[in-house]
Amino acid sequence: MNPTPHSEPPTWRARWLKQKTRLADAGRAFLHTMRRAVSGGQAQRRDRRRPTVDERAAFAAAGVEAQAIPARTETVAQGTFTEGRFGTKSQRRYMLYQPASRKPGPAPLLVLLHGCHQSAEEFASGTRMNEAAEDAGVLVLYPEQSLTANLLRCWTWYALQDRSKNDGDAALIAAMTRHIISEHGIDPTRVYVAGMSAGGGMAAVLARDYPELYAALGVHSGVPAGLAHDVFSAIRLMSNGPEQGEADAAPVTVEGLGQSVASIVFHGDEDKMVHPSNGEAIHAAPGAPAQPVGTLQATTEPNAGQRGFTRSVEFGPGGVTKKELWIVHGAGHAWAGGSETEKHTDANGPNASREMLRFFLQHQLS
Repeated sequence: MNPTPHSEPPTWRARWLKQKTRLADAGRAFLHTMRRAVSGGQAQRRDRRRPTVDERAAFAAAGVEAQAIPARTETVAQGTFTEGRFGTKSQRRYMLYQPASRKPGPAPLLVLLHGCHQSAEEFASGTRMNEAAEDAGVLVLYPEQSLTANLLRCWTWYALQDRSKNDGDAALIAAMTRHIISEHGIDPTRVYVAGMSAGGGMAAVLARDYPELYAALGVHSGVPAGLAHDVFSAIRLMSNGPEQGEADAAPVTVEGLGQSVASIVFHGDEDKMVHPSNGEAIHAAPGAPAQPVGTLQATTEPNAGQRGFTRSVEFGPGGVTKKELWIVHGAGHAWAGGSETEKHTDANGPNASREMLRFFLQHQLS
């Protein structure tokens, strides 16, 4: 019996597959997370491993040693990591880390926003921010996007309602921040906001619109605020970066309500989901808190299994760094220095969590 000849796929199917490929190329981040969500694919978790003494020494040697938060080789004391919910009409879940090392009196707070298709716990584990926060005595609030608001758990940093102070995810996160400040004895002059990918874009929106609330901004593999207004423009911005002159034209504030804040940015130079020029645009945004008194750019070569990086810094009075840009060489769309047990992390990068906290604690609202 002869085998049945292989038939060519229908013409409509060929066209559909071609269009699907084009969309995949155009919308790297969105379509990547969609495929993972539909397939139920999850990154395989490997056995958890604490860095060796040599690896921690390599972290400590990266960047400016005098400013780095020291990496401990012993097991740090464990604080509490608790769940909460906030909001009535549009409720969101959150996780709050309170370090055992907290000192008496008002404490600093970091609001840390996850990327698409991540939970608060996954993001905390992947960034290892709780370990860094324990050493620094900082509380960390992890708001979590709901599946009702976004099926991929993406923060809608590009939505029109998030370009004002009245509605949307930004307004809800700001209100949640104020709630935590009042309920947990937070120093209102030392509240910071950071995030990765979609969370980084949302953090940029919050820093732009609520400068009276957040003293400094951190963005990892994210995008500038104000350059997208719907899904299509968001995909274009993520894939290609800002167009020529577009970043300069973007509003630093909305309706004159805000002013720019100090910022630290991390981005991999091989990021295929969010173009690295987005990170450069955030760093180069006009309207810095004050004219820098000095600048520095230095490249650290790969060493002891760690990635190399180029660090660009603008200094203010007293050696305080006002703006920092870390371009991690050979890194993709992943949190630098994160845990290898989670997705979108790069254990071989510089420790972004510790460097962000070191940067933040230089700054407070006047």
